[in-house]
Amino acid sequence: MVMRSMSVGMLCALMGMGCGGDDEGQPQRCSVAAQTGCAAPQVCEEVEGAEPACFEPVILRGRVYDSLDDKAIAGARVLARDPSDAVISRVAVTGADGTYELVVPARRDASGAPIEVDITLRADAQAYETFPKAPRVALPIDLSTAAGKPPAIESAATEISLLPLPDSEGLGSISGVVHADQPGGTLLVAGGATGAADLDGSYTIYNVAAGDVTVKGYAADLALDTASATVSAGKETTGVDLHATGGATAVVSGKVEIVNAPGGSATSIILVVADTFDEAAARGEAPRGLRQGNVTGEFSIAGVPDGDYVVLAAFEDDALVRDPDTSIGGTEIVRITVSGQDLPVAESFKVTGALAVVSPGASALEEVSGTPTFVFEDDSSEDLYEVRLFDALGAKIWEDLEVPRVSGSENVSVEYDGPALIPGMIYQFRTTSKKDGTPISQTEDLKGVFVYR
Repeated sequence: MVMRSMSVGMLCALMGMGCGGDDEGQPQRCSVAAQTGCAAPQVCEEVEGAEPACFEPVILRGRVYDSLDDKAIAGARVLARDPSDAVISRVAVTGADGTYELVVPARRDASGAPIEVDITLRADAQAYETFPKAPRVALPIDLSTAAGKPPAIESAATEISLLPLPDSEGLGSISGVVHADQPGGTLLVAGGATGAADLDGSYTIYNVAAGDVTVKGYAADLALDTASATVSAGKETTGVDLHATGGATAVVSGKVEIVNAPGGSATSIILVVADTFDEAAARGEAPRGLRQGNVTGEFSIAGVPDGDYVVLAAFEDDALVRDPDTSIGGTEIVRITVSGQDLPVAESFKVTGALAVVSPGASALEEVSGTPTFVFEDDSSEDLYEVRLFDALGAKIWEDLEVPRVSGSENVSVEYDGPALIPGMIYQFRTTSKKDGTPISQTEDLKGVFVYR
């Protein structure tokens, strides 16, 4: 005990940290969970190989703005999530100029510097599409790059552009509290609109269609009751609270078959809430913890709350896609209902190699101007290709369903000849290869994404 107290005291002295003390003036351990024992504005952080101690907080600084006209968005809610999408920060609300400062917890090394770990941001605002939402992905932010005093990060990854919804006049919002031991990151769903709970359980769901709705909450290992709300256009419905009813214990299990996939050997499985699923885009929102990665055969996702879900395989960038050949078994979209019992998915999921995207959007969101040309890897087994362009709100903008096969080239190039594209809008092109009228492969769910300038 004496050695441990000395270790913390020495660290506090070396770092210039304000550690709490007992009645005898000896330093004592601060609390990371309760955030006690540190003099403001310092925060209690985990220390690698030592007891927690007090440090200046790591701060993310950025701006939230309209992607079409670059105007500031005031009142947007911004929070940080870890690699499993669990919320790790309180919510920061943007000011009149769209700027925010977000304090994020950062584990430290022995010298007090933040340890390398990637986090991402989520942002929500009334009349705007939530970010991130497929096909848009959030850029990872490495906390070890924080610099200055206090340590801060301000980069392209902390600048967030939101897409305005085309018709927001009939939309309102809902707010309340999730009452549970660990509510942070709970996905709240009302009429297809979503929000994420703060660490203290408070939440706001923007862009809910006016009328009577049911509010549901989803997170691994957490069972919640539901709540009813009446939403009025342009107004906030407050006090819509959800309460924990116990732990979620159901297990969803199944099997993946990976075939004809020289570029990928493992994939992921996610459960997305059925109310958020977009049939045309085949995507939706997955609650915290309802994912298993590095799947090569059998999978098992535990702690699934009651509800309706869509099971998606190979959704993330892994050189694999769900086999689009609906003439064989194991390729249909799988919908399940969990009601307190374990649920084995009877049919295996067939996953195949993806058509590689060359440009734009092979590895990141790209800027494109003029007339776009969509380039992807040739599928040597195909008769023809179908190429479609969607905007980030899910609307199909253009398609060419008879792109001929190529010979003597590794890639296929297709020039866009549809309606004028909107500057600032984010788009995604998707390609499907077909043989004898049957789809045999396609580009990945999160590639081919670009912003038009």
